[in-house]
Amino acid sequence: MRFFLASILVLVFYVNLTAGELPDILWITCEDIGPHLGCYGDGYATTPNLDALAAKGMRYTNAISNAPVCAVARTTIISGIYPPSIGADHMRSLVNLPKDFRMFPHFLRDAGYYATNNSKEDYNLEKTGRVWDVSSRNAHWKTRKQGQPFFAVFNLTISHESQIRNKIEESNRIHDPARARVPAYHPDTPEVRRDWAQYYDRITMMDREAGDNLQQLQKAGLSDNTIIFFYSDHGSGMPRSKRSACNSGLNVPFIVYFPEKWRHLAPKDYQPGGASDRLISFIDLAPTVLSLAEIKPPEWMQGAPFCGKYEALEPEFSFGFRGRMDERYDLVRSVRDKRYMYVRNYMPHRIAG
Repeated sequence: MRFFLASILVLVFYVNLTAGELPDILWITCEDIGPHLGCYGDGYATTPNLDALAAKGMRYTNAISNAPVCAVARTTIISGIYPPSIGADHMRSLVNLPKDFRMFPHFLRDAGYYATNNSKEDYNLEKTGRVWDVSSRNAHWKTRKQGQPFFAVFNLTISHESQIRNKIEESNRIHDPARARVPAYHPDTPEVRRDWAQYYDRITMMDREAGDNLQQLQKAGLSDNTIIFFYSDHGSGMPRSKRSACNSGLNVPFIVYFPEKWRHLAPKDYQPGGASDRLISFIDLAPTVLSLAEIKPPEWMQGAPFCGKYEALEPEFSFGFRGRMDERYDLVRSVRDKRYMYVRNYMPHRIAG
């Protein structure tokens, strides 16, 4: 009986301790990589910082970006709407959100969050109102008011496809091209092996930058109050990945970490050091972060929160799409479950990208 009463008192104390509080939320994003990390079983990868994050958090094995290119994928994230449904699916287009719709950081700022973005936006949408408190290369959670909860995004660009084929000094090379695993759809030539090795080199460099973000949080004593997400903006920058609405273009690494204080907001299947095969995609990110802030996602958002107060049931399918890419028009759609992916090219007179 005494044990029962003590347990009740501890629970009441915990509820009172967290009542009215909001979690800090950190997003570390990178560019142009697939799930080529050590924590995903890739023995060629050198990613100690992200592996350590996955060891205490949870990784998703069926996460996709919906769109296989940056601006369209980011448009999906910032709006919580599938870009084809609002005419924003063409690369580098610029359209307006429907009246009374808002980008999700607006809702966080209304709830008292300090919202920062460092630094890439790259949306296919016209911004209305003040979306971020700060969006620049200097944006940082450190500049918030004392005690103010933060939502901070740090986008790491060193793994972008443009960095795969520029010159790295031999002394700075990390991965041996002779050991690179060349996929069946690429020719096994010295040039291709060098590209794959440099791709992994850039991932390791990105991992170091991610480690710096995590270390800053720890030094500030905020690790125990911060929910952390890590993901890439779409698949790798190698051919048949970026810009292709198939699995290699859409499947991304995705890691989440919930400190003990906020474990009650974690997904129902959350296991530290574990993996989830739940289908999640970028359409889910806006409603999910609102759910973590205990904000009910508006009905017009088309995704499903996968954690937080308003965690929803797992969807049966995830969807991908490709529209105009630079000067070339395309119309490709894809759908996948946990086993199969169906890709359909609605312009068969063009070779599918």
